Amino acid sequence: MRIIPSAVALALLASLPGSAVVARSQPIATATASAHQRLLPLQGGRNFRDLGGYATGDGRHVKWGLLYRSGSMHGLTAADYAELQRRGLRVVCDLRDTRERAAEPVDWPAQGAPRVLSDDYLLDTRDFLPAGAMKDWTAAAAQAAMTASYPKMLVQFRGQYRRMFAELLAGHAPLAFNCSAGKDRTGIAAALLLTALGVPRATVIDDYLLTNRYLDAAKLLASPAQADTPWAHLPPGVTAALAAADRRYIEAALAVLDRHPGGATGWLRDEMGLSAGDITRLRTAYLD
Repeated sequence: MRIIPSAVALALLASLPGSAVVARSQPIATATASAHQRLLPLQGGRNFRDLGGYATGDGRHVKWGLLYRSGSMHGLTAADYAELQRRGLRVVCDLRDTRERAAEPVDWPAQGAPRVLSDDYLLDTRDFLPAGAMKDWTAAAAQAAMTASYPKMLVQFRGQYRRMFAELLAGHAPLAFNCSAGKDRTGIAAALLLTALGVPRATVIDDYLLTNRYLDAAKLLASPAQADTPWAHLPPGVTAALAAADRRYIEAALAVLDRHPGGATGWLRDEMGLSAGDITRLRTAYLD
């Protein structure tokens, strides 16, 4: 197996058997008005965003301060930990592989740390990147490979996405989910969650595209998980294609949901184990 270090193309995580649906364990409080901003005010955050405020098709809105998406949390400072503790962060679904977590560990404080859920696996991207020698890759080939990889994430990482939904159904929020860049694995997780909550497709895609505003690709490639790897030496056009949040990538994943019998609702039922009642409970808990 050839393991390619990556946090820009990095699209895949190991699967974990899905959890059964459980009842909410305790009431969920929403954040205060001061927290109503898309990008969190963190000194060392990487693409760390609140999913609150998005309007649903029936006129409701995603609650602020309960659902977060992020890249690696390795750079968080003491002040950042204090900010997340103030926000009541309870659970982190860390989608990174074993090597990524070792290269960029997160030193949560002893008191008030969230429960961190992760799987031990090594990310093998052989089937998700351009064929041939890396030096011969082109931007177009990288874009095509990334587009092809997104539907495969839905299968390969089904278990961790199911676990995220189970945690949310259990009322374990505020909850954050992250990978290294906060773009690919995290981008699909966010798209699935927003879709389950009834957020329109255009808004789901717009949220995905915000990575192009909030992720500094140069800093990402200089991070401990990426330094001294081939990713730091690719032609600029290829690097840009791999680091970008391209709407074609997320649309390729969402097209799988659309083709499923019953559309997105049927896919969420059959692949995420979300019944109609579960969807109603999610929307009751996480929408205003």
